Amino acid sequence: MIKNKWYAILSSSEIKNGQLLGVKRLGENYVLYRDKDGKISCFADKCAHRGAALSKGWKKENDCIVCPFHGIEYDKTGKCVHIPSEGKNSEKDFSKFNLKKYYAEEKNNIVYFWNGEGEPTEEIDYFEMDYENMVYSEICDHWKVHYSRVIENQLDVSHLPFVHYNTIGKGNKTLVNGPKVIWIDENTLQTSANNQVDEGQKPLKASESKIKSTNIQFKFPNTWLNTVNENLKIMAYFVPVDDDNTLLYIRFYNKITKSKGINKLIAWFGKFANKKIERQDKVVVETQIPNYTSFKMDEKLLQADRPIIEYRKHREFLKNNLGENEK
Repeated sequence: MIKNKWYAILSSSEIKNGQLLGVKRLGENYVLYRDKDGKISCFADKCAHRGAALSKGWKKENDCIVCPFHGIEYDKTGKCVHIPSEGKNSEKDFSKFNLKKYYAEEKNNIVYFWNGEGEPTEEIDYFEMDYENMVYSEICDHWKVHYSRVIENQLDVSHLPFVHYNTIGKGNKTLVNGPKVIWIDENTLQTSANNQVDEGQKPLKASESKIKSTNIQFKFPNTWLNTVNENLKIMAYFVPVDDDNTLLYIRFYNKITKSKGINKLIAWFGKFANKKIERQDKVVVETQIPNYTSFKMDEKLLQADRPIIEYRKHREFLKNNLGENEK
């Protein structure tokens, strides 16, 4: 994974008040929980004493967490504040037991994790939309591939009439014009499908193509947005579990009517459409060899793969300049 970047890692709703959550993300195990003010603390899911999973312990009312093995307590900053076997009045220095605290913050009901050493050097980069009036539903599915494969699938415009022949790819539009790719900023690329039925015409070059009002954007390192129109948007975040496993979260946002209640019902139905389309992708992508991608690899890319090429080039640039902890 690219270092020194904010990764979307889970939905805010997964961290329940008063509970500890153990997750594997970016190849490591972490424990997350909320303090009494609702702020998130995040540590490696490993007690400094003998390595037991802290997520199997419990949270106290004073916001301390307790290891289930020997009852060692840590406060929300990671400081070791009590070791029962040493006595509650012990004056010993327990600082060698202190835990490293990781930066985890919330934005628009998504938890982001700073994959870097020290304090974050940039703000969370997120998609702008009318979050106040939009409602959403969400699904999450486990893919047995590297997260780069899942991302590239969502940037692929030429697979639509084949993988999604009976859903979003209806119409047999196999000829790919462009696609055009632009960079909205140094972190965000944008493209759109501009496909046609093949009647013998030559596909338009990228320079002759255009970005449609229905388009997709990708923000590094792992968030994606499909703008259908201003009232309907599909967001996805591609969560690296490790080098061989990814959790794909997909949100169906809408404000189609003036009633939030009706919009919630629309979103509820929308998640089933998202699930059907996502499963069509998954069954194919999980067969790709190798299960990860890189800038230089044994694949013969086409004009239609321009968004994927741009993604690989920029990901390589970021890895070379910011560092990596991945394949």
